[in-house]
Amino acid sequence: MELQGSVKKMFDTQTFSSGFQKREIILLTEEQYPQPISIEFLQDRISILDNVSEGDHVKISINIRGREWTSPQGEVKYFNSITGWRLEKLDSANEPTQAQPTSSTTETTENPFQEEEDDLPF
Repeated sequence: MELQGSVKKMFDTQTFSSGFQKREIILLTEEQYPQPISIEFLQDRISILDNVSEGDHVKISINIRGREWTSPQGEVKYFNSITGWRLEKLDSANEPTQAQPTSSTTETTENPFQEEEDDLPF
């Protein structure tokens, strides 16, 4: 899935005691009612944001993940996360820029979260 818009805000990289790292940005979508969408980039994908600035027009390839959590009181809650795995800078006409490749695009266009296909008919 892809989202397109302008970078409204960029946050600093967060590093946790386990060594896990993430960096979040807020993407303001370009539609009749623009939406501020929080997108996180994880681990080695953080470097994709090195040449991105607030105000840039971008197209981001994303994955949506969900998870279930049970509180100590037994209450079940559900959470969603939006994770970016590729980013393209766009010019003002929303076309990919023709500049030399930089670290703002990944070296691969593979979706690292894509599940393997099996040959089962159902």
